[in-house]
This record gives sequence, C-alpha cells and structure tokens, in this order.
Amino acid sequence: MTEARGSAGQSGTTHARHTPGTPSWVSLMVHGLAATQEFYGALFGWEFRPGPQQLGPYVRALLDDRDVAGIGRLPPDRHLPIAWTPYLASDDVDLTAETVRLCGGTVGVGPLDAAEAGRLAICSDPSGAVFGLWQAAAHLGTDITGVPGTPAWNELLTFESVNVAKFYETVFGYEEAAQVSTDVDHVTLNIDGRPVAGIQGVGNSLPRDRGPHWMTYFEVADTDETLAQVVQLGGHVLRAAHDSAHGRVATVADPEGARFSLIQDPR
Repeated sequence: MTEARGSAGQSGTTHARHTPGTPSWVSLMVHGLAATQEFYGALFGWEFRPGPQQLGPYVRALLDDRDVAGIGRLPPDRHLPIAWTPYLASDDVDLTAETVRLCGGTVGVGPLDAAEAGRLAICSDPSGAVFGLWQAAAHLGTDITGVPGTPAWNELLTFESVNVAKFYETVFGYEEAAQVSTDVDHVTLNIDGRPVAGIQGVGNSLPRDRGPHWMTYFEVADTDETLAQVVQLGGHVLRAAHDSAHGRVATVADPEGARFSLIQDPR
C-alpha cells in the first residue's frame, strides 16, 4: 500500500469532472457476469444498472444511486486475465492515446465512443500493465468515495518504479514523490500537490501469472469481517489482513480470480 494514501475522499464525497490523470473509474471484465454481480453485490452492497450498449453486456455498480464501478462480460473466446482496470481521466482520449504510443506504451482498444457516456481507450504501459483512458461526457466516472464499497486508491505493482514512472509522468504530467530507501521502491504520483496513485516496485515478488498490474483498493468498514465474507462468497485471501499507516489492509481475489485490496480507514 502506498505511503501517501491522501487521495481517498472524505466520507461520502461526490465528484464533479475529474482532473486529467486522476483515476476516474474502475472496471472489471469477467466471464460470469451474473455470478460476479452477486459476489460484489453481497460484498459491497452494490446495485446494478445497464451500461452503454457499445460495451456489450456491461453494468454500472451503484451505491446510493451513485456510480462506483463497472462490470462487463468477456466474449467466450477471449481468455484474458480477469483484472480490475483503473481508467485515468483525459480531456482528449485520442491525443492521450497517441502520447501513450509515442512514449512506448500500446493501445489495445479504441479510442471509441461509449454512447453519450464518453470516450475511452484501453492501453498498456511499457511494462505491460493495463490501464484505461476515460474522456467524460454524460458519465463523469466514479461519483462517490470515502465510504465502504468505493474505490480508495490505485497502485501499480511492477518490477521497478523508475522507468515506468517516467512513462506515466510524461503521458499525464504527474509530479513524482519518490520514497528512496534500501528496502522500499515506491513512487507517489501527484497532481497539483495531491497524491492520486502510486507505483510500487516489487522485483520478483510479482505473481508469475500476472506480471506488472494495477491494484485497486476498496474501502471497507471492517477488513477482517470483509475477509470472512470474501471466503464465504467463494473468493480467496491472497494476503492476510495487516495494519499499515493508512489502515488495515488485505489482498483478495474474487471467484474468477480478479485481485483487489481492502482497506479499513483508521479514522
């Protein structure tokens, strides 16, 4: 977990248009859409409504009628890693996607319109970690943070932070705050002095079946109770609950293997 979890909103914060470069949405593509809705609905109290038809079978997850995240269904013949993907805000997805290419990343999907909701692209950085771009129109993105069941933080887990941090700084204009020590390789990405995401270099500790990837942290009221729920609902505990400077944290996987972390705010 980052050493600068300052970007999490205050309780029940509602968002206007997201500043370019900030994580504005998280989305998950799975094979069993109905079963996945049941899992996250029971775990986080999410309700679901249909999303843009251009995205195929896709639903928006809501808390108190406010958008939190999206879940879509993969085509049966697509055998991609099941993973939560953060979308970074952009005022011009086409220009940002071209910058991604020029800086050594790749654009795998789009840019394309999602009806009146906005415009998107799915990219990967030079290390292979997948992330999205979102240019908001009618749909601004995640509309509430700071309460249980909402995204609290996004962190890139990669081999080492230096080179990939330069990529994100060049594409999005982040300010870098590096934590330099013999045993910690961590960079916090800031916009206007505010931490919005992190990059953690973990060397050979990366899962062999995943490689570099983004990790989304969801806020929970009680990490230990939520861990028990994850197991009861068919998920798995990957890293047991432990205390950090920013709250009690654990890492889990849903029944299809999508990894995410839980964090209990210490306040």
